[in-house]
Amino acid sequence: MAIEAVLFDFSGTVFRLEDSELWAIDLTDADGRPLDAHEVAAVMRAMTAPVEQFVDFDEAGQYAWDRRDLDPALHRIAYLQVLERSGVPEVPAKQLYERMLDWQAWSPYPDAGEVFRALHERGVPVGVVSNIAWDIRPAFTSRGWDRYIGDFALSFEIGAMKPDPRIFESALAALGVAAENALMIGDSVEADGGATALGCEFALVEPISTADRRTALRDILVDRGLISVPF
Repeated sequence: MAIEAVLFDFSGTVFRLEDSELWAIDLTDADGRPLDAHEVAAVMRAMTAPVEQFVDFDEAGQYAWDRRDLDPALHRIAYLQVLERSGVPEVPAKQLYERMLDWQAWSPYPDAGEVFRALHERGVPVGVVSNIAWDIRPAFTSRGWDRYIGDFALSFEIGAMKPDPRIFESALAALGVAAENALMIGDSVEADGGATALGCEFALVEPISTADRRTALRDILVDRGLISVPF
């Protein structure tokens, strides 16, 4: 079937919280020793992995983790416990968590804006489908990209987390496109790939640094004939 709409994940697909954001905070262990590069990278993985659980929670923490992207309060409980159990003391943990919620801390992948514009000019509707507990729209509106996005299906607003089909169904309904005519692009086979249960096509990207992944979104869309190069 012809692709008539493209759905994008947010974290690790269109934007990324870079390790440099952690270095801007004085991250130490409980004894005051600064965390080294490997430890910072481990904290980052625990904070941004789409589905993996990297720490053992207490009962309240596990409940919050399993529902973290449905409720901002549960999200805070879950991720502060992730940081605590990763060895980050309370004060820098709270600073890091607040930084995570700041849209200005998220860096877009280099080809994201041009991909949105190119799809818009081709008349291909675009949706953003994200497991998230805060409003990410300012990251788009601040760059003038909101005019390219037909729908934001955010888990905490929809009441469903990927791979639950309801979040994909919400985006598809808003765009007026059948599942078999949509492409979902994301960094998690388990979460984003859940769109395939409805009949969507799925393309995987790596959630590596923005400096090291410059054209992955463009390449996927060029390969499918949805956009052409150069932009």
